Amino acid sequence: MAAETWLWRWGWGWGQRCPGRPGLPGPGPGPTTLLHFLLLLGQVAADITDGNSEHLKREHSLIKPYQGVGSSSMPLWDFQGSTMLTSQYVRLTPDERSKEGSIWNHQPCFLKDWEMHVHFKVHGTGKKNLHGDGIALWYTRDRLVPGPVFGSRDNFHGLAIFLDTYPNDETTERVFPYISVMVNNGSLSYDHSKDGRWTELAGCTADFRNRDHDTFLAVRYSRGRLTVMTDLEDKNEWKNCIDITGVRLPTGYYFGASAGTGDLSDNHDIISIKLFQLMVERTPEEESIDWTKIEPGVSFLKSPKDNVDDPTGNFRSGPLTGWRVFLLLLCALLGIIVCAVVGAVVFQKRQERNKRFY
Repeated sequence: MAAETWLWRWGWGWGQRCPGRPGLPGPGPGPTTLLHFLLLLGQVAADITDGNSEHLKREHSLIKPYQGVGSSSMPLWDFQGSTMLTSQYVRLTPDERSKEGSIWNHQPCFLKDWEMHVHFKVHGTGKKNLHGDGIALWYTRDRLVPGPVFGSRDNFHGLAIFLDTYPNDETTERVFPYISVMVNNGSLSYDHSKDGRWTELAGCTADFRNRDHDTFLAVRYSRGRLTVMTDLEDKNEWKNCIDITGVRLPTGYYFGASAGTGDLSDNHDIISIKLFQLMVERTPEEESIDWTKIEPGVSFLKSPKDNVDDPTGNFRSGPLTGWRVFLLLLCALLGIIVCAVVGAVVFQKRQERNKRFY
């Protein structure tokens, strides 16, 4: 089965998803003048993989036609809880109360740089704010451990991406459904009552529930940069959701997906998971590192607990990604130019005034 691949069209818009070149786009300036200025900044902006050499890793992918339909397991993947395999989708939970289900890859992943594309669907009969709870995508040390966090364990080691459909915190100003990211070394607990706000690294509002067309999520991890993008509008275009740097993830962890329902419910379906290897050149020093021994973590300028919601559902305070640093430096440069011009005008006026007194 041919792998679905992706093409980035440079400009001010989002990346277009279409056959051609694999690779998830990253944001970047389009006009020539800004591109030249960005080049002058050197390594300020985070590097973006060119997307020319990615390869589908079938041992970590879930693709139709599924094998093992009608059974409780399939090659390369294990099921747990309420998960049901059909010929069209893997249903983690039905639209019923108090259900938990998960699916986990057999094989640990030893790729240092990777990109995951998930085709999913969340739907049900519940009306506004009468549905829940959502899907979690995992890259963790442990697998097949049920728990209270969207059907999987708390205090995990690794990465979690939460696709949350129900606001448990009645005081929140963020708009749901909401996608968020959490990295954990086992010391943090996900707080459902606050929708994970205190341990969230970044997030965005994303209207993915009850859509009458396909919905996609893409996660890229390369050189410590974690990017999450969505395609929810049936436009074959990626929309940026999360982009943070300084993320540390070890190799040898497992990919999985889980979902849970409580008093409210939804159908939570996974149609496909495709994992691509990113071909990234590394120095001999980097190659000598034992990546299986790395502790999951994030290098932050400030704690995620300092983040505050705004009405759009996004954080006002987030990590300074390469693009934000570029904008800050551009504003600083413009400020210096304005101050210099104003200073020159004031100096010239004073010189002319002094001449009139002689």
